[in-house]
Amino acid sequence: MLTPTGEIVMAARARGGAAAAFNVITVEHAEAIVTGAEAAGRPVILQISENAVRFHHGRLAPIAAAAVAVARASTVPVALHLDHVECAELLDEAAPNGFGSVMYDASRMSYADNVAATAAAAARCRALGLWVESELGEVGGKDGAHAPGVRTDPDEAAAYVAATGVDALAVAVGSAHAMRERTARLDHELIARLHAAVPVPLVLHGSSGVPDRELTAAVSGGMAKINIGTALNTAFTAAVRATLAGRPELVDPRKYLTPARIAMADTVTAALRLLTPL
Repeated sequence: MLTPTGEIVMAARARGGAAAAFNVITVEHAEAIVTGAEAAGRPVILQISENAVRFHHGRLAPIAAAAVAVARASTVPVALHLDHVECAELLDEAAPNGFGSVMYDASRMSYADNVAATAAAAARCRALGLWVESELGEVGGKDGAHAPGVRTDPDEAAAYVAATGVDALAVAVGSAHAMRERTARLDHELIARLHAAVPVPLVLHGSSGVPDRELTAAVSGGMAKINIGTALNTAFTAAVRATLAGRPELVDPRKYLTPARIAMADTVTAALRLLTPL
């Protein structure tokens, strides 16, 4: 069933856990994520990023329509979230295409410009009934930023939320995007300080590189939404490679996409059982 993102996040937070959000690139991703959520018996968030939209020739509607259809057919609550949006025009496409939330990303701007741009985007999205996430600090990985100097300051974060009116805040606490090994170490003291200072749910991006014990400690410390992307792609690609290595004669994509979809679903189920209490 298609469910507002805020409802899933706040319900998980109220139970002492976190909502898990997984990146969708293909229809197989959406199907796998929902299959994994149904196996776990937990709600889930499907995320489509601006990068994924670019992959689909800059057209949001086709992949969004597939994700919405998968969500509506699900036996568990499923939300649709538009992630890492930098193009303001893309924000206007979110609500008409079934999204309940957006993450507007002005984190590469100066603090003052980030506040101004995010406040404008939040007002624009709220008028459309959307739940709004943004980012302060810079989560590393894609652009190489992964040092204490780009981590989120609690006092600045509190002022930022008050000035922008966002519903959730992604913070930089030691994780990094696109990590394929689970070696990240989070700054749990900083997470606790942010949780005490910021009145809205905190979001952890780049969670694929974070070990289970670090994730559960982060959730206990106040993280309310955990984003996972690379872990699905790692499982997908490994399954495709293994299948084609064993059967190099295959040309029917269904024969190697099926095990890939199963591998992603298993990854989702494990993550949800770890992060989201029943």
